[in-house]
Amino acid sequence: QVQLVESGGGLVQAGGSLRLSCAASGRTFSILRMGWFRQAPGKEREFVAAVSRSGGKTNYADSVKGRFTISRDNAKNTVYLYMNSLKPEDTAAYYCAAALSPVDLLPPSGVLQYTDWGQGTQVTVSS
Repeated sequence: QVQLVESGGGLVQAGGSLRLSCAASGRTFSILRMGWFRQAPGKEREFVAAVSRSGGKTNYADSVKGRFTISRDNAKNTVYLYMNSLKPEDTAAYYCAAALSPVDLLPPSGVLQYTDWGQGTQVTVSS
């Protein structure tokens, strides 16, 4: 089982930036695909971005393409989500997720394709 701890959320004005971090432990980090999901009140959890075990392949939701960047540091067992040009509709709890990945494929976007989840960090974007 993987333990995931997110940090970096907060309150920011529209147009601003934030960097989320997710520290992983309990498994060899370099064999995990990692993802970020978000959930706003009253809505289902939705995919934001994911990165392959090597960091060489990334996948983004259309709503964040060009604004958000996912990256990972396998030496630090940490995955990051850089969020720029934030909009009020980006307001949500952001969750880090992980799953074992035997090969370095394009990471999937489905909630059910990730097995371990963090507790979430709140991002609030004011207009």
